Amino acid sequence: MDNKKFSGIFIPRASLYLWIIFILLIIISTLKFWYAAIPGYAVLIFLVYYNFKSNHIRRKEITKYIENLTFNIDTATKDTLLNFPMPLVVIELDGTIVWYNSYFRRIFDGEDLLEKTINSFAEELHPDKLVDEMPNISRDIIINGRHYSVLGNFVKTDEKSEAASYILMLYFIDNTELVETKKRYDDEKTAIGLFVIDNYDELTQSMEDAKRPQMMAEIEKKIIQWMGMTGGIIKKFERDKYLFVFELKYLREFEEKKFEILDTIKEINIGNKIPVTLSLGFGINGKSIVENFYNAGACIDIALGRGGDHVVIKDGDNFRFFGGKTRELEKRTKVKARVIAYALRELIDQSPEVMIMGHENCDIDSLGSALGLYRIIKNRGKVAYIVLNHSNPTIDKLINKLSKVHDYDNLFLSRNEALDRISRKTLLIVVDTHRPGFTDSPELLRLTNQIVVIDHHRRGADFIQEAVLTYQETYASSTCELITEILQYVEEKVKLHPIEAESLYAGIVVDTKNFTFKTGVRTFEAAAFLRRQGVDTVSVKQLFQNDLHTYVNISNIVKDAEIINGNIAISVCPSNIKNMQLIAAQAADQLLSLSGLIAAFVLSHTGNEVIISGRSLGDINVQMILEKLGGGGHLTIAGAQIQGISVDEAKEKLRCAIIEYIESLNKDA
Repeated sequence: MDNKKFSGIFIPRASLYLWIIFILLIIISTLKFWYAAIPGYAVLIFLVYYNFKSNHIRRKEITKYIENLTFNIDTATKDTLLNFPMPLVVIELDGTIVWYNSYFRRIFDGEDLLEKTINSFAEELHPDKLVDEMPNISRDIIINGRHYSVLGNFVKTDEKSEAASYILMLYFIDNTELVETKKRYDDEKTAIGLFVIDNYDELTQSMEDAKRPQMMAEIEKKIIQWMGMTGGIIKKFERDKYLFVFELKYLREFEEKKFEILDTIKEINIGNKIPVTLSLGFGINGKSIVENFYNAGACIDIALGRGGDHVVIKDGDNFRFFGGKTRELEKRTKVKARVIAYALRELIDQSPEVMIMGHENCDIDSLGSALGLYRIIKNRGKVAYIVLNHSNPTIDKLINKLSKVHDYDNLFLSRNEALDRISRKTLLIVVDTHRPGFTDSPELLRLTNQIVVIDHHRRGADFIQEAVLTYQETYASSTCELITEILQYVEEKVKLHPIEAESLYAGIVVDTKNFTFKTGVRTFEAAAFLRRQGVDTVSVKQLFQNDLHTYVNISNIVKDAEIINGNIAISVCPSNIKNMQLIAAQAADQLLSLSGLIAAFVLSHTGNEVIISGRSLGDINVQMILEKLGGGGHLTIAGAQIQGISVDEAKEKLRCAIIEYIESLNKDA
C-alpha cells in the first residue's frame, strides 16, 4: 500500500520532476565545486530507472485489466444474447436470418428459420422498409395472431474497416395482452344513442286513428329487433324519441352494415301516406356519459337539420354521417314559422340596430332574403344594414336596381364598416348559410351576443353554435321562401316594396330552377303571396337574362363534359372568361337537361381556390359527394370551395369522391 502511495507521488508528473533535477544538476556542474553534483547524477540515474520500471509494470497491469474486462464483457454479452428474456433475432441487410434465440423460435413453433428471410414471416419487416428507418426501428406487427412491438438497431461488424458491413438486431416485445385489454376497454365503453321519428305529426295525421297505435307498435318492434343483440337498454322518453344505451363495440357492427335500420323502418306500411324515417344521433368517446348524451343530442339536431333519415355520430370532436338517401318531406303545418316570426320580432324590438349577413359570394337567394328581413326591421322602426363586402355578376343587376331607389341609400356595409359599427347588443341575422366559415364576415360572429340563423341547407358538422334563434328547414326550396312565410306572421298587413318582392320571388325561382326542384305546396303559397305583393314576373326574368357571349360559353362547357359511370357529367369552366362562378352554375343546370344524365358537376378556378357546382335530379346525392371535399348543400343542389389546389387536382378529387359514393350505393344495394 505504501509503495503504491509512493509511486503515486512520482508517476503523474515524473517526467517533469526528472527534467527539473537534471537542469539543476547541470547548473551545479558549472559551479566551482562541480564534484558535488556526482551524487546527484547517481540519484537521477536511479530515479530514471525506477520511473521506467514503474511505467512498464503499470502498463502491463492496465493491459491485463483491459483484457480481463473485455473477456468479461464478451462473456456477459454472449450470455445476455443466449438468455435474453424476449425474442431476439439478428439479420443481414438483405433480410437473411443469421442468428436467433430460443424465444424467437417459439414464436414460429420451433421451425428452423436460419438462412430464411425475415419478411417471409412478417411482410412488415421487409429489409427495404427497415433500412429507411435507420438508425433506430420501432413498429407494431402481428405474427400468428399475437401482437408485437418490434424494436431494433443497426450494428457495425468491423469498426476499423471503412467498408465495414452492418447487421440488424430486432427485439420483439409481446403486447398481446395489452392490445386485447385495450380493445376490451374500447369495446366496453358506453355509447349513447338518441332515436327520433321524423315528421311524427305529419305521419300520424296521414293515417286513420285506429291504425296509429299499430304503426307505433310496429316502429318500436323494428327498433327493438335491430338493437336486441347488443344487450343494451332502450327507453322511450317522449312520444317520438328513444334513448339507447349500449356497448361501443356494437356501433362498429352497425356502421359496417350501414345502419340497415334506416331502410328497414321505411318498409313499414300500415296505411301511412308518407314513409316512416328515423334520425339517429350517437355520442361516443366523450369524457363522461353525460357528455356523450349531450353529443348525441347535438347529433340529432344535425341529423334533423339535414332533412332527417340520417345517422350522425360524434366521436370525440369528429363527426361521421350515414344515410340521407331520401328527399326532405315538406311540413304541412306552419306553426313553427309563426313561432319563429314572433321570437324574431321580439329580438328586433329589443335591439338598437340590426345587421343582416349572407354567405360569401352572395347570390340572389341570400340577397333576396336579406331584403325581406330589411323590410321587417324597417317596419319595426329599427336601423338595419346588409353586410356585403363586394358585389358579383350574380347580383349585379339587382344591386343596380337598388342603387336607383333612394330608400336604399347607405343600405350596404362593407366588412370593415360593419366591424366598426357592431356591438355586443347588435342583432346579427345570418341568412342562407349556417356555417361560420361561409359567412361574408366571420369576424362579426365573435363581436355580438345576439345571433339569428335562418337557412334551408342541410346542416353540416360545423355550424353557428352561439345563435340565440335558429330556423333551419331543409324541406324549404330557399331561404327566400322561409322569409316570405315569416313576413306574413310578423305583421298582419305587411307591404313590400316592389324590388323587395321581386328579390324574394327571384330567390325562389333560382333555387327551384323555375319551380322544378324542391318545390312543394308551401313554395307555391309563398310565390302566390309575393305575386299579390305586385311581383312583375317579366322584371324577375330580366334579372337572369344572358348575353350571346355567355350563352356560347355555357354551350362550350356542356360540349366538353366528361361522362362518368354513364350518367354523371364533369366539366371545367375555362379560366379566361368572365363571371366564371355564375356560368359554371348555369352550365351544371344545363347539363341536367341532357337525356341520360342524372348528375352534373362543373369546376371553376378563381384566384387560389376551385369552386365546384353540383346538380342532381335526385337519384344521386350531390351534397354527400361534395361534403367529402368540404362543401355542402342539398340532395339536388350543392357546392364546394377548395383552397390552394389546381383545377386538375380538384377534378381528380371530385372523380374519386363520385366513385367512392357510387361504390357505397352498390354495397348497400
